[in-house]
Amino acid sequence: MALRALVVDDEPPALAELGYRLQEADPTAEVETASTALDALRLLRQHRFDAVFVDIQMPGLSGLELVDLVNEFDEPPAVVFVTAYDEYAVRAFEVQALDYLLKPFGRHRFQSALARARKHIERERQGEIAGRLAALLRTGRSPEAAGERLLVKSGGRVSFVDVDQIDWVEAEGNYVRIHVADQVHIMRETMNGLFERIGPHQFFRIHRSRIVNVTRVKELLIAGGGDYHVVLWDGTRLGLSRMYRDALQDHLTRR
Repeated sequence: MALRALVVDDEPPALAELGYRLQEADPTAEVETASTALDALRLLRQHRFDAVFVDIQMPGLSGLELVDLVNEFDEPPAVVFVTAYDEYAVRAFEVQALDYLLKPFGRHRFQSALARARKHIERERQGEIAGRLAALLRTGRSPEAAGERLLVKSGGRVSFVDVDQIDWVEAEGNYVRIHVADQVHIMRETMNGLFERIGPHQFFRIHRSRIVNVTRVKELLIAGGGDYHVVLWDGTRLGLSRMYRDALQDHLTRR
């Protein structure tokens, strides 16, 4: 997910330099600018930003006053102060700033501040995903998928599988392996086709070749490198692909 950053400085050269530094360090970043703290506050109320790089001394509302207001938001952005004055450092960290850049600063110093902000943002996103999943498990699934059954043909035998009873599903070429407790049913169907039939109200994709029933999920374990393991109630542990982590967050946000 691209970083959304807001740069705030009343001096045009400083504003341009910060924008340049951000794009240089992260070409995929979405960067907006504001020349006053009041303009920045308006943008922050209208849009969600991951990070704010803000000067402290500005006419009217100061950078510190701006951050005091922003900290009242439900999901405040990460804050990095950028200033030519070192006497505000203690106050800056009192308002929970992640870093304090003293002008003039070099390329490596800026990249260090950006990396710290990114780590903070990633931790916040991970916590948000876990919280949303917990809420989803508490509220249960939509009734739209209730009572559906799958017809599975295997070895001259026809079986009916209740969608409610499915733990998880994995793709195997043009077939899927449907895990129900200690049984495995093989069905001629693509993963995409099956997911369209039984999801997304009760199931979500955790890997290119795996979907899981959210009512069977016991917990998420955060693994090294920011990855997750999805743990089912029967102890089965499945990897949550980093590729689908943001998609999972969007899925849970829409519920």
